[in-house]
Amino acid sequence: MSTTVTARPRHRARNATATPGGSPGSTVLDALVRVAAEMVGITAMAVAQAATTNDLTLAQWRALVVVASSEGMHVGEIAERIGGSVPSASRLIRRLERRGLVTTERDEADRRATIVRSTPEGAKARVSVMTRRRELLAEALHARPDPLPEALDAGLEAIADALEHHA
Repeated sequence: MSTTVTARPRHRARNATATPGGSPGSTVLDALVRVAAEMVGITAMAVAQAATTNDLTLAQWRALVVVASSEGMHVGEIAERIGGSVPSASRLIRRLERRGLVTTERDEADRRATIVRSTPEGAKARVSVMTRRRELLAEALHARPDPLPEALDAGLEAIADALEHHA
């Protein structure tokens, strides 16, 4: 499924989210805030358009990504990683389990805890969304009239490395 991404007119000034005080790196932070906001939109489109994810919500998508990052994770860890409560994460996990995207089992070491794992179907859904998101990003970047700066690759890698431990 291929949907063309069209540019939307900007209704706000580029510096509308300027960091107070003009601290060092504020331009980078402002750009990252803009990128993050746009990436949420791209991800929402990818989740909606991916072939294997009919009706998956962004919250369910985030939980699925978190679960897939390990061989097994407690519900409390998932809640912490998605920034929600344990009851909320439990409901998300139950919905994902009903769809066959994750499995749950009691932790033998702590019978009060539940371990959540991604299923092959969950892995397939994750790959489907990530592939579609990559296509949407490629379309958006291809539509740019100017080439991207050469130093952007190294800068983005450094930013991704810094953020990896905080999400």
